[in-house]
Amino acid sequence: MRLKKLYTSREVASLTGLTARQLQWWDTRRLFLPAVAPHRTSAGGFTERRYTPLDVLELQVLGDLRRRGYSIPRLRRLLSTLRDVFQVRLYEAIGDGGPLTLLASGDQLYARTLDGRLFNLDEPSQPLLTGGEEPPLRPVDARERRKRPAPGGRVSAGKTAKTGKKQARRGGEPGPT
Repeated sequence: MRLKKLYTSREVASLTGLTARQLQWWDTRRLFLPAVAPHRTSAGGFTERRYTPLDVLELQVLGDLRRRGYSIPRLRRLLSTLRDVFQVRLYEAIGDGGPLTLLASGDQLYARTLDGRLFNLDEPSQPLLTGGEEPPLRPVDARERRKRPAPGGRVSAGKTAKTGKKQARRGGEPGPT
Protein backbone atom coordinates (compact mmCIF):
# COMPACT_ATOMS: atom_id res chain seq x y z
CA MET A 1 0.00 0.00 0.00
CA ARG A 2 1.44 3.36 -1.07
CA LEU A 3 1.03 5.90 1.73
CA LYS A 4 -0.76 9.13 0.98
CA LYS A 5 -1.72 12.02 3.24
CA LEU A 6 -5.46 11.40 2.79
CA TYR A 7 -7.56 8.66 1.23
CA THR A 8 -11.03 9.05 -0.26
CA SER A 9 -13.84 6.81 0.94
CA ARG A 10 -13.62 4.92 -2.36
CA GLU A 11 -9.93 4.20 -1.80
CA VAL A 12 -10.61 3.18 1.82
CA ALA A 13 -13.40 0.87 0.67
CA SER A 14 -11.00 -0.76 -1.78
CA LEU A 15 -8.30 -1.24 0.88
CA THR A 16 -10.52 -2.44 3.74
CA GLY A 17 -13.27 -4.48 2.11
CA LEU A 18 -15.85 -2.15 3.66
CA THR A 19 -18.32 -0.42 1.37
CA ALA A 20 -18.54 3.34 0.89
CA ARG A 21 -22.09 3.04 2.26
CA GLN A 22 -20.77 1.39 5.45
CA LEU A 23 -18.24 4.20 5.88
CA GLN A 24 -21.02 6.75 5.44
CA TRP A 25 -23.25 4.89 7.91
CA TRP A 26 -20.42 4.61 10.47
CA ASP A 27 -19.80 8.36 10.08
CA THR A 28 -23.45 9.38 10.55
CA ARG A 29 -23.76 7.04 13.60
CA ARG A 30 -20.47 8.43 14.96
CA LEU A 31 -18.81 5.01 15.15
CA PHE A 32 -15.83 6.11 13.05
CA LEU A 33 -15.46 9.67 11.83
CA PRO A 34 -13.34 10.64 8.81
CA ALA A 35 -10.43 13.04 9.25
CA VAL A 36 -12.13 15.38 6.77
CA ALA A 37 -15.92 15.36 6.85
CA PRO A 38 -17.91 15.83 3.65
CA HIS A 39 -19.22 19.31 2.98
CA ARG A 40 -21.50 20.92 0.42
CA THR A 41 -19.85 22.32 -2.68
CA SER A 42 -20.84 25.49 -4.51
CA ALA A 43 -22.34 23.28 -7.24
CA GLY A 44 -24.74 21.77 -4.70
CA GLY A 45 -23.03 18.38 -4.32
CA PHE A 46 -20.87 17.05 -1.51
CA THR A 47 -17.16 16.33 -1.24
CA GLU A 48 -15.97 12.83 -0.35
CA ARG A 49 -14.96 11.86 3.14
CA ARG A 50 -11.17 11.75 3.61
CA TYR A 51 -9.24 9.41 5.89
CA THR A 52 -5.64 9.42 7.17
CA PRO A 53 -3.33 6.40 6.82
CA LEU A 54 -3.89 5.67 10.56
CA ASP A 55 -7.64 5.76 9.96
CA VAL A 56 -7.18 3.22 7.16
CA LEU A 57 -5.27 0.88 9.51
CA GLU A 58 -8.02 1.15 12.11
CA LEU A 59 -10.74 0.59 9.52
CA GLN A 60 -8.93 -2.51 8.25
CA VAL A 61 -9.07 -3.95 11.77
CA LEU A 62 -12.69 -2.89 12.34
CA GLY A 63 -13.72 -4.33 8.96
CA ASP A 64 -11.99 -7.62 9.79
CA LEU A 65 -13.67 -7.79 13.20
CA ARG A 66 -17.02 -6.97 11.61
CA ARG A 67 -16.60 -9.80 9.08
CA ARG A 68 -15.81 -12.13 12.00
CA GLY A 69 -19.21 -11.35 13.47
CA TYR A 70 -18.48 -8.59 15.99
CA SER A 71 -21.53 -6.35 16.30
CA ILE A 72 -21.51 -2.58 15.81
CA PRO A 73 -22.24 -1.97 19.54
CA ARG A 74 -19.31 -4.22 20.42
CA LEU A 75 -16.99 -2.33 18.05
CA ARG A 76 -18.19 0.93 19.60
CA ARG A 77 -17.42 -0.46 23.10
CA LEU A 78 -13.97 -1.59 21.91
CA LEU A 79 -13.11 1.88 20.62
CA SER A 80 -14.44 3.64 23.72
CA THR A 81 -12.69 1.18 26.08
CA LEU A 82 -9.36 1.69 24.34
CA ARG A 83 -9.87 5.47 24.43
CA ASP A 84 -11.39 5.90 27.90
CA VAL A 85 -9.78 3.10 29.96
CA PHE A 86 -6.38 2.71 28.31
CA GLN A 87 -6.01 6.18 26.70
CA VAL A 88 -4.94 4.76 23.31
CA ARG A 89 -6.35 4.72 19.83
CA LEU A 90 -6.94 1.44 18.05
CA TYR A 91 -3.87 1.83 15.80
CA GLU A 92 -1.66 1.95 18.93
CA ALA A 93 -2.94 -1.49 19.98
CA ILE A 94 -2.36 -3.19 16.61
CA GLY A 95 0.70 -5.42 16.52
CA ASP A 96 3.67 -5.09 18.86
CA GLY A 97 5.49 -2.03 20.07
CA GLY A 98 2.57 0.04 21.34
CA PRO A 99 1.52 0.57 24.95
CA LEU A 100 -1.09 -2.14 24.48
CA THR A 101 -1.49 -5.19 22.25
CA LEU A 102 -4.94 -6.20 21.05
CA LEU A 103 -5.47 -9.97 21.11
CA ALA A 104 -8.32 -12.26 20.08
CA SER A 105 -9.37 -15.73 21.15
CA GLY A 106 -12.57 -17.02 19.59
CA ASP A 107 -15.15 -14.27 20.03
CA GLN A 108 -13.31 -12.61 22.93
CA LEU A 109 -11.02 -9.58 22.70
CA TYR A 110 -8.19 -9.00 25.13
CA ALA A 111 -5.54 -6.34 25.69
CA ARG A 112 -2.04 -7.02 27.04
CA THR A 113 -0.16 -4.10 28.55
CA LEU A 114 3.60 -3.63 28.30
CA ASP A 115 3.99 -4.92 31.86
CA GLY A 116 2.22 -8.18 30.89
CA ARG A 117 -1.19 -7.63 32.47
CA LEU A 118 -4.06 -9.14 30.46
CA PHE A 119 -7.52 -7.54 30.29
CA ASN A 120 -10.77 -8.90 28.89
CA LEU A 121 -12.08 -5.90 26.94
CA ASP A 122 -15.70 -6.77 27.72
CA GLU A 123 -14.90 -6.21 31.44
CA PRO A 124 -11.65 -4.19 31.59
CA SER A 125 -11.98 -2.96 35.18
CA GLN A 126 -9.18 -5.22 36.45
CA PRO A 127 -6.57 -7.52 34.92
CA LEU A 128 -7.26 -11.22 34.58
CA LEU A 129 -5.54 -13.64 36.91
CA THR A 130 -3.47 -15.83 34.63
CA GLY A 131 -2.47 -18.88 36.59
CA GLY A 132 -1.67 -21.86 34.45
CA GLU A 133 -2.62 -21.99 30.81
CA GLU A 134 -3.86 -18.92 28.94
CA PRO A 135 -6.45 -19.21 26.18
CA PRO A 136 -4.86 -19.35 22.69
CA LEU A 137 -4.43 -15.67 21.88
CA ARG A 138 -3.54 -14.26 18.49
CA PRO A 139 -2.59 -10.64 17.84
CA VAL A 140 -5.16 -8.58 15.96
CA ASP A 141 -3.55 -6.85 13.01
CA ALA A 142 -4.43 -4.68 10.03
CA ARG A 143 -4.61 -6.51 6.73
CA GLU A 144 -5.28 -4.96 3.38
CA ARG A 145 -8.42 -6.51 1.97
CA ARG A 146 -9.54 -5.74 -1.53
CA LYS A 147 -13.13 -6.22 -2.56
CA ARG A 148 -13.67 -8.97 -5.10
CA PRO A 149 -15.78 -8.08 -8.11
CA ALA A 150 -18.91 -10.16 -8.57
CA PRO A 151 -18.43 -12.95 -11.12
CA GLY A 152 -19.78 -11.80 -14.45
CA GLY A 153 -21.12 -8.59 -12.89
CA ARG A 154 -24.09 -10.43 -11.41
CA VAL A 155 -26.58 -8.59 -9.31
CA SER A 156 -27.56 -10.38 -6.12
CA ALA A 157 -30.60 -9.76 -4.00
CA GLY A 158 -30.26 -8.53 -0.44
CA LYS A 159 -32.55 -6.96 2.11
CA THR A 160 -32.36 -3.33 3.00
CA ALA A 161 -31.72 -2.47 6.63
CA LYS A 162 -34.61 -0.01 6.91
CA THR A 163 -37.46 -1.79 5.20
CA GLY A 164 -36.44 -5.45 5.28
CA LYS A 165 -37.54 -5.63 1.63
CA LYS A 166 -35.37 -7.18 -1.02
CA GLN A 167 -33.27 -4.87 -3.09
CA ALA A 168 -30.83 -5.69 -5.90
CA ARG A 169 -27.19 -4.93 -5.13
CA ARG A 170 -24.11 -5.26 -7.30
CA GLY A 171 -21.66 -7.88 -6.12
CA GLY A 172 -23.72 -8.90 -3.08
CA GLU A 173 -22.33 -6.07 -0.95
CA PRO A 174 -23.75 -6.05 2.55
CA GLY A 175 -26.09 -3.27 3.53
CA PRO A 176 -25.20 -0.84 6.27
CA THR A 177 -23.89 -2.51 9.39
